[in-house]
Order: sequence, then structure tokens, then C-alpha cells
Amino acid sequence: MGSKIDTKARRSGTPKGRPPSRAPANVKSDEPLYLQVVRALKDDIVSGVYPVGSQLPTEEELCERFAVSRYTVREALRRLREDNLVSSRQGAGTTVVPPRPADSFVHEVMSINDLVAFATGVRFAIDTIEMIEIDDKLAARTGIASGEHWLSVRGFRHTEGSELPVCWTEVYINREFAAVGRLLQRHRGPIFHLIEDLFGQSIVEVHQEIAAALISPALASGLKVKAGTTALEVQRTYKLATGKIAQVAINTHPASRFRHSMTMRRVRG
Repeated sequence: MGSKIDTKARRSGTPKGRPPSRAPANVKSDEPLYLQVVRALKDDIVSGVYPVGSQLPTEEELCERFAVSRYTVREALRRLREDNLVSSRQGAGTTVVPPRPADSFVHEVMSINDLVAFATGVRFAIDTIEMIEIDDKLAARTGIASGEHWLSVRGFRHTEGSELPVCWTEVYINREFAAVGRLLQRHRGPIFHLIEDLFGQSIVEVHQEIAAALISPALASGLKVKAGTTALEVQRTYKLATGKIAQVAINTHPASRFRHSMTMRRVRG
């Protein structure tokens, strides 16, 4: 199944002058075809092949590109509409739409590619960028060795059209890759992509932990909640193939504004 999509994705359905999309990574033969199409189109939207306001190819063109039935294409487009990535109108086609502002921020993670969607869909307003020495307290939080020097990047994340911040973000970047700091104020999207692009590295594993916490007085004003309000602290550790930690990110979300969605499927065997 995966080979069908890989072949057809390179033949048609890609806007002129833009590179063809890649087939979904690590596709398993028992994964429904419509989900393979969803993944491929999500990659295209996130990478800018189909920017906000542009139209996706017609159902007929998508059927030809992915070598699937019209029913499969319609199921894939339905899923993209449910994820608020596109809208469809009869006679007007399917259009890529901007992230929908809401009081509750829903973050769905199925793969590392979905972390790209998260970082692309929110704006990171950086407050500080500085080299710091990891103390014992921060070492306990992050798993980074105490006494090491890492680049610290901190600020609030926002969605377009919403007055309430999504979260407070702390990113700690391995000193070996600290040169990305000079690009961050102009950068939109995930920081780990900069590490990969600038240093020829590849993030192969992201370990995520979610823990309950209380919002400190120092963060309460910026997050527009009362001090002591319950929060969810989402920590992600980004690792290279060698096992080296390239980056640690900690996002502190007011609990009332955050819902985490994860899809699990039964694996045969």
C-alpha cells in the first residue's frame, strides 16, 4: 500500500514550481489507505506546498496521484476538515484554512511530523535567548547534566486571533547547536528543524512526558490566570541517532485551556 502512494505522489497533483511531497514515513501495510493520504496531505500543508488560502487538487486528481478510490479520498478530506486544516464548499473545492482560534487548545500527536504542525500553527514570542549553566534544580527537571552550558530560549506561544497565550515555553538547546540562536527571532516553525538543517543532523526520537503542575506567580500574569492555577507541563526531549540530546522543550499550559489528543491503533503480531 505504501508503495502505491510513494509512486503516485511524484507524478501529479503538485502545484507547478513546487517540490512533490514525500510519502508518509513508516507506513505499515495494515494502516488504512485514507490515513496514508491524510498524512501525505498534512505534510504538504505543513511544509507550505499548499499554504493557507490555496486549494487542494480535485478529488479526481488526488485519486490519480495516490492511486486510490474516490471514497478513500473523500474519507481523507473529511478527516482534514475534522482537524480544521481545510474547508470544502460544493463547486468551490477544498481550501487550506488558518488554525481556528479557541479557548481550548487541542494538540493531537501521532508522529514527529505532527510536532511540526504544532510549531507551525502557533507563534513563539521569544522573551529571552541566553547561554545558561544548568543548575541542580533545572537538571532534575530536564535530565540535562548539572554544570553544562546550554542555550536557553523562553517566551509565550500564541495562536492567531486569540488574546490568551497557549503556553509558556522553555527550550534548552545543546551548546553544540547553539548557533541556531541567531536565527530564532526571525524563524517560524519548529526549532529542531533548524538544528537538522544547519548541522546536517536528524532527530530520530522525541520522548514526551506530561505532568501536573501549579502556575507560579511569575508566570500567572503572562498566562492571564491566577497564581496557583493548575497547569499541565509537557516536556519533550529530542534525541539524535547517537542518543545525544539535542534539545529539551517544556511547555506549561493552563489546564483549563489544553486538551491532549493521541490516537492509538492495535498492532498485529
